[in-house]
Amino acid sequence: MTGIVCKVCGFISIDGAAPEKCPVCFSLASAFGLKEDAIKIPANVNNLTDLEKKHIPLITVVKTCGLISEGCQDVHVKMGAIQHPMLAEHWIQHIDFYINKKFISRVALTPESCNPAAALHLKAKEGTLTVVSYCNLHGAWIQEAGL
Repeated sequence: MTGIVCKVCGFISIDGAAPEKCPVCFSLASAFGLKEDAIKIPANVNNLTDLEKKHIPLITVVKTCGLISEGCQDVHVKMGAIQHPMLAEHWIQHIDFYINKKFISRVALTPESCNPAAALHLKAKEGTLTVVSYCNLHGAWIQEAGL
């Protein structure tokens, strides 16, 4: 899948346009470029390979937040139906979150110290949540879920 990618931090704009400033590293729009195969998608969603099962984010939306009582829902994301390794030579570097194709957050992960997962507490009650995870060896992978 072709994407518009920040050449400084690897942020991928999924709404079809480069932002005036990168929401992650604040580089100007001139730091963005079109990249073919910026985001990997499975060849057959009904017959995933083991590589795809390790990289496609799994999203769970929990409508009742356990931490903030009102106006919050939790989103849990883990990398893959088969757990992705978190080794110095192969790991998930970051997980980006978007609502309705607009970036809202990046969770950076370190190998050997973190598991390949993240959680957010969202104010939004409806829309489409998109998660893009980035593997240092196999690139970016995408998944969507309704809120």
